[in-house]
Amino acid sequence: MQREITQPGTLLDSQGRLTQVGWSRFPQLDCNLERVAFYSPPLSLLQPFRVKRWDYYAVFTPRRFFSATIADLGYAGNIFVYTLDFATGHLHEEGLVIPLGKGIMLPRNSTEGESRFEDSRARLIFRTTPTSREVSVAWPAFEQGKGISAEFSLHCPPAHESMTIVIPIGQKRFYYNRKINCLPAEGFIQYGDEREELRPNESIGSLDWGRGVWEYQSFWNWASASGFLPDGRTVGLNLGCGFGDLSAATENCLVVQGCIHKLDQVRFAYDARNYMRPWKFTDSAGRLDLDFVPFKERVAQTNLAIITSEVHQMFGRYTGRVVADDGETIQLDGLIGFAEEHHARW
Repeated sequence: MQREITQPGTLLDSQGRLTQVGWSRFPQLDCNLERVAFYSPPLSLLQPFRVKRWDYYAVFTPRRFFSATIADLGYAGNIFVYTLDFATGHLHEEGLVIPLGKGIMLPRNSTEGESRFEDSRARLIFRTTPTSREVSVAWPAFEQGKGISAEFSLHCPPAHESMTIVIPIGQKRFYYNRKINCLPAEGFIQYGDEREELRPNESIGSLDWGRGVWEYQSFWNWASASGFLPDGRTVGLNLGCGFGDLSAATENCLVVQGCIHKLDQVRFAYDARNYMRPWKFTDSAGRLDLDFVPFKERVAQTNLAIITSEVHQMFGRYTGRVVADDGETIQLDGLIGFAEEHHARW
């Protein structure tokens, strides 16, 4: 059931249809969104408003979680930053809504280029180099003038594998997504008067790069973690379900020392009436058996008439086992990560 894409090509053909469906360890397809064609004339003029694009960076440090996003949702752009202090539980988030995405720059592909937004309120710049991902954030008025800024590099050598998935959504829509876990981080985060130095043996980041055209009403689950094993190797998880045709491939995987270990179907078992109760993750092949115990809930709600969303993102610890492709059993003991439920009309 897992179709691996190994041949390069374009994402869409001349009729706007996906040329290949499946998953890959490295991006193989040129993201030629100019060929999107799910509306017939004269409605085809509205197609750009239905295309969604985003770059979401996250980093786990010994002290905190930090995330920054540049997104263009067609009708509007969305810029947001949030951070969580693990010791105190203090969580703060701020966002900007940008009409029609004015001033937002996002590159064509995930392998090169620069993502940027800058105005009088905030500056976010994400750059891709041959060996790293560079994140620069400055938000002076964050948390009533406390201010937050970040300058760090996520080490990403060419051989570092990622989970890239191409799946259809209905007849004419699709999801093209790349998630890179386990990127050692180096630099700093300045939050008010507190400056935290990021060292690559203890701070680690990830990227969620998404492009596609969704149904107006969408739902999904996502779980992710990046950290270190007791022997010093990097370890991470990416698990997801909820929308699209997953018959050719899922995005589920274990990541060890920059190598993808593909998993098949994964079940998210949780109580949607109380997200703080423990979650359970198991897979269809008996390779995954994890308990996830939340310690903090982030609720993010957006209501902009035609765009609404509600996210319950739980931060917690993963404990259990995952079997790698070579048969090694990877034991996780309190690996910090997150798991979420997301409803959107967009």
